[in-house]
Amino acid sequence: MLDIKLVREHPETIKKDLEKRGEPEKLEVLNNLIEYDKKWRTLLTQVNELRHKRKLITAEVANLKKQKKDATKQIQQAKNIPQQIKELETQVTECREKADTLLMKLPNILHESVPFGKDEHENVVEKLVGKAPKFDFTPKSHVELASDLGLVDFERAAKVSGHGFYYLKGDLARLDFAIITYTIDFLRDRGYTLIEPPLMMHRKPYLGVTDLEFFGDQLYKIENDDLYLIATSEHPMAASFMDEVILQQELPIKYVGVSPCFRKEVGAHGKYTKGLFRVHQFNKIEQFIFCHPEDSWKLHEELQKNSEDLYQSLGLHYRVVNVCTGDIGIIAAKKYDIEVWMADGTYREAGSNSNCTDYQARRLNIKYREKEGQSPIGHVHTLNNTAIATSRTLIAILEQYQQKDGTVKIPDALRPLMGRIEQLG
Repeated sequence: MLDIKLVREHPETIKKDLEKRGEPEKLEVLNNLIEYDKKWRTLLTQVNELRHKRKLITAEVANLKKQKKDATKQIQQAKNIPQQIKELETQVTECREKADTLLMKLPNILHESVPFGKDEHENVVEKLVGKAPKFDFTPKSHVELASDLGLVDFERAAKVSGHGFYYLKGDLARLDFAIITYTIDFLRDRGYTLIEPPLMMHRKPYLGVTDLEFFGDQLYKIENDDLYLIATSEHPMAASFMDEVILQQELPIKYVGVSPCFRKEVGAHGKYTKGLFRVHQFNKIEQFIFCHPEDSWKLHEELQKNSEDLYQSLGLHYRVVNVCTGDIGIIAAKKYDIEVWMADGTYREAGSNSNCTDYQARRLNIKYREKEGQSPIGHVHTLNNTAIATSRTLIAILEQYQQKDGTVKIPDALRPLMGRIEQLG
């Protein structure tokens, strides 16, 4: 969430950002927040004044009694003050809660380099890497390829679990694990600590890591329990330092998280949903960083380089887009997407890279300090990046490495993890 001082002292900065995002309805949220915050501070001042008055009267009563004088009037005055304080404190709590709720609804302040646009179609292409494959035959989709090779079964998965699930079989399942192992080793070699997180989270930390009002519809809630299945390892990694103060010398903290992810994404209106692309369950390797505020933009580019180096090492053709104002969501200040080329000639998102600045850390109350025992200096910055979502990487490999006879070559880098077989099929 935003710093309340920014709301109080520079509301025009937030208004300009909301206009850039094309979210005029959030202006009402901002205006209501300003009013509740002012009311909260006024009421709090009144409470403190009453407490001070009670203290003065108590001292006066003690002094009058000491002098054996009548203190009836003062005692009567003091008698009414606790009830007045109680009533005001109730209003203080209500105003604070309403202000906090409204503050959580305001999005992060966008970086100046974020392009203006109304939706994903207006994201700006930053670069194209590699060349699209040229086939002397009509290329197949990953669904056709994997099904023809007997390496995936959507029908039986639908029978068992419903639409949006799948069985990976044989060497395609091995390839999924090979991608996981390869990516973990790749990032560990670059100084990232491996994390296997809990696969469920309480509501409180989930409110900290993301916008549940928007993202909550994609989460699986555990019935009759305060638990959600995680949508990405980013979320439990971000929440791991909730309500803590990190020593500055320990920053940056770099994690590579691996986990299955669970999302209610299938059937999204207007979205590509075929095969493995948008499913309820998939494996993902995520990069996550806690850092000093001064370092976050440099580390944002480091995360991007890591992901691109991974895709290039697998010989995959992709492009990078700078996500526009209408597609970025409320948490990130800037976001890159990597979009892989698919056999129908379309580029589709394979992963994203976000600098959340101090927005996520404020929601989670994660701060840093110079030395043990000292007061916190401020909030850390957090960054997250989809190193690889294996289901979408499998799509890219199947569709970009397919052969005329229906087989699929395995990228050279993954062959040592596949018993050195050279192809699927």
